[in-house]
Amino acid sequence: MKELSQKLLLLVDRAEPKLREVSELESTRPVLRGGWSRKQVIGHLIDSASNNHQRFVRASLQASRFEFPGYDQDGNVRVQAVQEADWSLLVALWAAYNRYLAHVLAHLPAAKLEIPCRIGQGEDVTLGFLAADYLAHMVHHLTQIGAVDSN
Repeated sequence: MKELSQKLLLLVDRAEPKLREVSELESTRPVLRGGWSRKQVIGHLIDSASNNHQRFVRASLQASRFEFPGYDQDGNVRVQAVQEADWSLLVALWAAYNRYLAHVLAHLPAAKLEIPCRIGQGEDVTLGFLAADYLAHMVHHLTQIGAVDSN
């Protein structure tokens, strides 16, 4: 997990300056199919950090299978009014939360990485898979909004 933690830190360090260059106005413009703006994507990634933080910690405390509720991404973005939030606040929260998650990932007990986890109605996956998938999910969305290159 230490390697994954380092990759997360490097990703945040690469993306944060590019995100800070985006103006408040530009952050509100739709950039994805379906109309999501950069604000909404970063809000979604903050939700992902929050949800996965709980998954990482709670699954690590389990002796066996862990179940966590599903996630309504459109509902969460709407209820939190991410589009009206200050862009610099969103970027700062996203960056700080992910730096902390890198710390958490680096300290996940290796013995717990094979704990089976189920999110909503999904198939069982391991805690280790959830951690790796978290990073892949972030790379996907940061690439979509131009904060990192696809390579």
